[in-house]
Amino acid sequence: MKSSKIQLPLQTSSLIVGFMVWVLISSLMPNIRQDIELTNGQVSLVTAIPVILGSILRIPIGYYTNRFGARPIFTICFLALLFPVFFISHADSLLDLVIGGLFIGIGGAVFSVGVTSLPKYYSSNKHGFVNGIYGSGNIGTAITAFSAPVLAKSFGWETTVRFYLVLLIAFALFNFLLGDKNEKKVNVPIVKQVKEVYHNSTLWSLNLFYFITFGSFVAFTIYLPNFLVNNFNLSPIDAGLLTAGFIALATVFRPIGGFLSDKFNPFNILLFVFGGLTFSGVLLSFSPTIKLYTVGVLLVAVCAGIGNGTIFKLVPLYFSKQAGIVNGLVAAMGGLGGFFPPLILTAVFSLTGHYAIGFMALSEFALLSFVIVVWMTFREKLKTEYKILENTAQAMMVTNEHGVIQKINPFFTKVTGYKKEEVIGKKPNILQSGHHNKAFYIQLWKQLKDQGNWQGEIWNKRKNGEVYLEWLTITQVCDDHGKVIYYIGQFSDLSTSKSKSKIN
Repeated sequence: MKSSKIQLPLQTSSLIVGFMVWVLISSLMPNIRQDIELTNGQVSLVTAIPVILGSILRIPIGYYTNRFGARPIFTICFLALLFPVFFISHADSLLDLVIGGLFIGIGGAVFSVGVTSLPKYYSSNKHGFVNGIYGSGNIGTAITAFSAPVLAKSFGWETTVRFYLVLLIAFALFNFLLGDKNEKKVNVPIVKQVKEVYHNSTLWSLNLFYFITFGSFVAFTIYLPNFLVNNFNLSPIDAGLLTAGFIALATVFRPIGGFLSDKFNPFNILLFVFGGLTFSGVLLSFSPTIKLYTVGVLLVAVCAGIGNGTIFKLVPLYFSKQAGIVNGLVAAMGGLGGFFPPLILTAVFSLTGHYAIGFMALSEFALLSFVIVVWMTFREKLKTEYKILENTAQAMMVTNEHGVIQKINPFFTKVTGYKKEEVIGKKPNILQSGHHNKAFYIQLWKQLKDQGNWQGEIWNKRKNGEVYLEWLTITQVCDDHGKVIYYIGQFSDLSTSKSKSKIN
């Protein structure tokens, strides 16, 4: 029991350390450039490189966490990070930074561990908040962004990097000793899991959403320190402080996003998120002053944080049986979303002399996501209506305004004997028993049109010719202009409680 309770703080603190290591190079880049000569293009490449492995590895790490548990995966990852961190501390060329940077991407890949492991310990109505708390471990990037330049000023950037070796050894040990040995394992072949989800449009929508929200978080995190120094002439420490503020704000709002998604419709929250990111991209594209730039960046932080927390509420909701692989895929796309923007912004600046097109691209992708969320909201509404129809414990049929049957539910078939393909496109008079005269139906339709509904007993006939008594309720549904768009008929079989002798 104690082992279960400690998993959230243990795994969250482990993510903090992983993310601290992940942004080492970008946070120290202004200091590194004093010793290693790099062009702006090379800086963008070096700061983006850690994102590659940090993204790609999230897929297998999510899968193997499901299979073996968080304890061994965290331990192995922290031990594996010792080499690249030590290697970077001795770097004296672009190639050294690229090689070391590639492998410290493991620090970002550990994100898949907790989002796969932690939901196993909590009920579904807490998944959003729990994943939000875990995701707040990205505060580790803020810690490094703020503290690394300060330490580098006193000890040099090489020694500052070596300090992180102590953290990695400590947390490898913590996970080995305190990790849950009895975590529930899911051993389903990775190929089978991929086949079960790759064709699901919801998966690719979530991939795009996280590509935008977490991608913008990562992109700004790794790009801001050098960008603020070069474009606004800030000192490395001041740039690190502002970058840390961006990260802290996004981190605070991540669990808030998870909490809100537990309480409200997650799609409504995502509408706010992508609406805000659309506006931010437009604002930043006009190359504002430092004050307006700060407003735009902080709005990105708020929206990205809320969005990141909300999206990982949806993953276990839709893919509970394939959580490992789907968490890995979505997390990987988020990481890749942080890889491309720094390179694109640098290329755009080299060609045009400003960043407008790059920031406008953020706005356009966010707007596309906004439209997709609207579509998904509508689709979910249709799914809900379908589930209500399918699971109602009464026979139901839905007709259009002309009385032509459009839908039936399983109970309709159970009561009448007619299957779906036998009644769709026909009118309800196929059920008429002949025991009611024309005046009865005229009165029925008159009341339906005057009052909007009709209910009462009626004799109908099953497919096999058997006449039965039912209690029928018909309701008309109108659009906003009062025009009838369809009719809903609900009925239950009364023949078991009413004697058929009443027919005579």
